[in-house]
Amino acid sequence: MPAGVCGCCGALRPRYKRLVDNIFPEDPKDGLVKADMEKLTFYAVSAPEKLDRIGAYLAERLSRDVVRHRYGNVFIAMEALDQLLMACHSQSIKPFVESFLHMVAKLLESGEPKLQVFGTNSFVKFANIEEDTPSYHRRYDFFVSRFSAMCHSCHPDPEIRTEIRIAGIRGIQGVVRKTVNDELRATIWEPQHMDKIVPSLLFNMQKIEDSDSQIGPPSSPSAGDKEENPSVLAENCFRELLGRAAFGNMNNVVRPVFAHLDHHKLWESNEFAVSCFKIIMYSIQAQYSHHVIQQILGHLDAHKKDSPRLRAGIVQVLLEAVAIAAKGSIGPTVLEVFNTLLKHLRLSVDFELGDRRGSADSINFTTSCKESDERIVQNAIIQTIGFFGSNLPDYQRSEIMMFIMGKVPVFGTNSHALDTSQLGDLGTKRIQIMLLRSLLMVTSGYKAKTIAAALPSPILDPLLSVSLMEDSELRQLVLEILHNLIDRHDNRAKLRGIRIIPEVSDLKIKREKISKQDVSFMKKHGQQLYRHIYLGCKEEDNVQKNFELLYTALALLTIELANEEVVIDLIRLAIALQDMAIINEDNLPMFNRCGVMALVAAYLNFLSQMIAVPAFCQHVSKVIETRNVEAPYFLPEVIFRDKYSLPKSLEKDEKNLFFLTNKIAESLGGSGYSVDRLPVPYVPQVTDEDRLSRRKSIVDTVSIQVDILTGTNSEDKVNNAEEITFEALKKAIDNTGLEEQEKEKRRLVIEKFQKAPFEEIAAQCESKANMLHDKLAQILELTIRPPPSPSGTMAFTAGHTQYQSVPVYEMKFPDLCVY
Repeated sequence: MPAGVCGCCGALRPRYKRLVDNIFPEDPKDGLVKADMEKLTFYAVSAPEKLDRIGAYLAERLSRDVVRHRYGNVFIAMEALDQLLMACHSQSIKPFVESFLHMVAKLLESGEPKLQVFGTNSFVKFANIEEDTPSYHRRYDFFVSRFSAMCHSCHPDPEIRTEIRIAGIRGIQGVVRKTVNDELRATIWEPQHMDKIVPSLLFNMQKIEDSDSQIGPPSSPSAGDKEENPSVLAENCFRELLGRAAFGNMNNVVRPVFAHLDHHKLWESNEFAVSCFKIIMYSIQAQYSHHVIQQILGHLDAHKKDSPRLRAGIVQVLLEAVAIAAKGSIGPTVLEVFNTLLKHLRLSVDFELGDRRGSADSINFTTSCKESDERIVQNAIIQTIGFFGSNLPDYQRSEIMMFIMGKVPVFGTNSHALDTSQLGDLGTKRIQIMLLRSLLMVTSGYKAKTIAAALPSPILDPLLSVSLMEDSELRQLVLEILHNLIDRHDNRAKLRGIRIIPEVSDLKIKREKISKQDVSFMKKHGQQLYRHIYLGCKEEDNVQKNFELLYTALALLTIELANEEVVIDLIRLAIALQDMAIINEDNLPMFNRCGVMALVAAYLNFLSQMIAVPAFCQHVSKVIETRNVEAPYFLPEVIFRDKYSLPKSLEKDEKNLFFLTNKIAESLGGSGYSVDRLPVPYVPQVTDEDRLSRRKSIVDTVSIQVDILTGTNSEDKVNNAEEITFEALKKAIDNTGLEEQEKEKRRLVIEKFQKAPFEEIAAQCESKANMLHDKLAQILELTIRPPPSPSGTMAFTAGHTQYQSVPVYEMKFPDLCVY
């Protein structure tokens, strides 16, 4: 019998109190009296209605012992409670649990680390017990707050601090498991709980990661390390929390992560931020990935005016997130991701140019640093767009390619392009380059079954319009994108570098028979491609890379899309390029002329070996050998070598240095090719793409018209000069607008017949037929004036117009409008 309890009083005490008192030895060091504990357990199981009283009495004793610092008796009381919890599973256990949780709370509130750890261990054991019925009134708010506070322990002793933090993490893990298993598990996902739990786990993950980062990547922890390492334990708990989260709770779980990273300024050095979101993306259910991506995009929008490095860190996190989600379920966020990123790309360019304009008159080191930081943001955005796009399925990638191409600002087009009106020419060029770089990454590795699927009109037309820009970098990007889309058999790497290939067969070019769809594409768009290659060779600012890319484009067209008809067209194009370099109507520099000649030589050498016509190969080889001796600057290996002296002029009469149309026609004709079109000089098609690419403004066009008229007499010059007025310019602009209106009308008519209901179309056709009937009736009522003249003419009136002496076979009815 415990000290202080007399025998007569002990006999009058309730039995459950006597049983509880008996489990405490006289010396607490001896521990729990096992025999008496067995009696108490048997009594509790036999009389479950007494459980609540047993628990209340144990709680009373424990509270008294805690205040008196009798920690030995405290440990004995908690051990007894643990054993009773494990043994009893009746309905009456609910009141007992309340007493148990009250005692655990007492331990956690004490300032003694050992009691806190012991109370946590008891709670974890309780959390692992599956109750038969849920508790509708029990809440764990206190435990969430207390365990979260323990996770941030700042005890001066490192070992005790680590022990308390581990206990706090295990306590949070116990709360999560207990509440998730209950039917009222939604309470733990409330924002006030998540705002404590998630930052506590991230705090411990971050602290250990900081120390590990100084040494290097940590090795995979053993089972013992997982129990002793707060970082590993916190990460496991975080993963478990994310894995249990439903869709409706994702926002409450992820939002505190953003708050923690913002508060501790962890976006700029974003290794920890990237690590957190990798854990999130791998731990949540795959169908919820798009929700996390949406939240990252929203956070990026919220920080759009913050420092460039912070925005770059968020974009980098987005890159890692979409890299994980791209091949899974990303839901409706595909276009939203690209739209948001393109919007921030434009903002970054705007910030960069704004800083540059603000420091135009002074040299400012801080401003130059901000510009370089904005470049970091832009590169991160481009990398994210490209990586995300390149990992999408082909059907989605095609849509994204058209989406990005539609955002490229092309002068003179009314599209959904990014608004660059406030950026000026420099900003517009920057946007064009970055969007094309993004498109280049998206198209990398894209393999369409037909070229029409890879290059539909919404991509091809604006892409080729950009290829006419007076900027070599833009043209290079366009050609590289075309290479990605045309090259379906990975031959581009074998063609890298413009050179005379001795044996093309050694390259082991992969190719297939040209499909009917590809033949149809070349009939429709072939001239468009040829035209842009031809005009691309005429640019004065071409460098070696431009010629290399043009050569590769021609070679890929030959491999992927060339049938007999296309081969003839390509040869005509090559001869036209040669003539352009010789005649030089555009006053190109000598380097460009020699570069074009070298391009033609390299391509015809490749083409002749690909179609394997011996006479054609012999002619090409002979010209190349002659050039090697007499004009090595016409060969790519020489002209693109540094510091090679250029000729002062090109002699047009040295035909042995040139590829001759008659020789080529003779060689191909002997092999069965239809060479009727070969002698016809190639002339590029005249289109409106020069206007779209801003090569000539309307003022330039009027100036050209004025120059043409300079050959007239002086009086005519005066009259013509007077006509170049504001009204003339306005009329020219209006004409351009009318053309656009006509195109829009045609498009609307086609769209209407494709999409309008049949009944509506039939009704409209019927009304127009009635109108036509009325017109014909009006014409038949013409008053014909007899007699007709001998020459077979007659006089009549139609409407308000009188016609006389009109031949019968030339009668015209101006009021007749055929619909």
